[in-house]
Amino acid sequence: MQRVVGGTEAPARVSPPPQVSLQYYSGGGWYHTCGGSLIQRNWVMTAAHCVNNNLNYRVVAGEHNLNANEGSEQIFSVSKIIVHPYWNSNNVAAGYDIALFRLNGYASLNGAVQLAVLPQEGTILPNNYPCYITGWGLTRSECRGDSGGPLHCAVNGQYQVHGVTSFVSSQGCNVLRKPTVFTRVSAYVSWINSDSGRSHQDSP
Repeated sequence: MQRVVGGTEAPARVSPPPQVSLQYYSGGGWYHTCGGSLIQRNWVMTAAHCVNNNLNYRVVAGEHNLNANEGSEQIFSVSKIIVHPYWNSNNVAAGYDIALFRLNGYASLNGAVQLAVLPQEGTILPNNYPCYITGWGLTRSECRGDSGGPLHCAVNGQYQVHGVTSFVSSQGCNVLRKPTVFTRVSAYVSWINSDSGRSHQDSP
């Protein structure tokens, strides 16, 4: 996993444990397509544009190196996908680029797998607030492969997921004056809680 701040790869011991890899099946193998955040032991938050109804997905939690089995991975099939009802793939800039995946099982929480902390509804951070993104795309700025992944911001001593990586400029990644766009998580907390039952106990 690469923490895209200064273009350096995050060591496994500091990779953010709420980050997951969303993978699809094709030609006899599984391929990473998007990131996501574990918001309950059996629910993942990602971007709506990552969803293709013609694909079979799985979620890998505790992942660091996509090309190696490091023993920390937990793999789950997906039993349900909920895309925000106002999402329009023909108008990405309109917003609502958020989706939920229900896992066919419950993640075991440990040093490599933890739940994301979401902000309170309506929270808006000040301009130029320091945050960082994670994923398996290119270094230096968010890029393809990082879509759906978390934007982490430290608030009151804890990292919260304030954004879901949505899209970059049509000119490509890391283009001057063409910022990465994130879905603001605090605008969707009620929807997330309602559809995932996040406000209730998540034990099986």
